[in-house]
Amino acid sequence: MPANSKTLVTLDRIDRSILDLLQHNGALTNQELADKVGLSPSPCLRRVRAMEEAGIILGRVVLLDHKKLGLALTAVILIGMDRHTPERFAAFEAQVGEYPEIQECYLITGQDADYMLKVVVPDMDHYHHFLLNHITRIPGVSGVHSSFVLRRVIDSTSLPLSYLGQ
Repeated sequence: MPANSKTLVTLDRIDRSILDLLQHNGALTNQELADKVGLSPSPCLRRVRAMEEAGIILGRVVLLDHKKLGLALTAVILIGMDRHTPERFAAFEAQVGEYPEIQECYLITGQDADYMLKVVVPDMDHYHHFLLNHITRIPGVSGVHSSFVLRRVIDSTSLPLSYLGQ
């Protein structure tokens, strides 16, 4: 498969292996990672640091089980804005960035909405409170359409690295 022409850096097979392993287990030690990709620890660490400096590796996180933490309700909210101005969008984006309940926020096209939010809360009462006391009070919000997740069929943070070429 040809390399992606939009890739800003060149990654070889070992770099792609490192990224794939870290996407699935960011807690791997450098020694474990080096063993899995067939390098000694020093060159492996240099590769990881180079990808961090290049902005390819943005950070490492711990994934939590939302249900075990009592966050059983996931909602997808489509938001319509009253005006399509850079100032209105910037104000909205700054405000939603303040709410930890919002896991994802996308400026979208192709819908009767301007934004799509993924929100996680304990239950419907908390969702109702969050919607009425936070989302609908953001200046410019003119419409809200909520859908609720019944089951997470695919819930991944891993990017498809096969597009990076050989």
